Amino acid sequence: MSLKPLADRVILKRLEAEERTASGIVLPDTAKEKPEQGEVIAVGKDVKEVKKGDKVLFSKFAGTEVKVNSEEYLVVKEEDILATI
Repeated sequence: MSLKPLADRVILKRLEAEERTASGIVLPDTAKEKPEQGEVIAVGKDVKEVKKGDKVLFSKFAGTEVKVNSEEYLVVKEEDILATI
């Protein structure tokens, strides 16, 4: 990956959204909400609480979406990460 986060930034890859509802209905892509969970891909030098490979829960409107080599990532501040999973 060519992205390197600076300072207290964390690069996340969103975890896949659920394909079905609890009752078994298949959801089309347009009806799915973006998940608020992701995997840590890289961390800046000032990040203390998470590390590469951690699964995390983050704020709904956190971060900036970026696309690199047809892959989508989310760049967030460490303070926008709410918990590890």
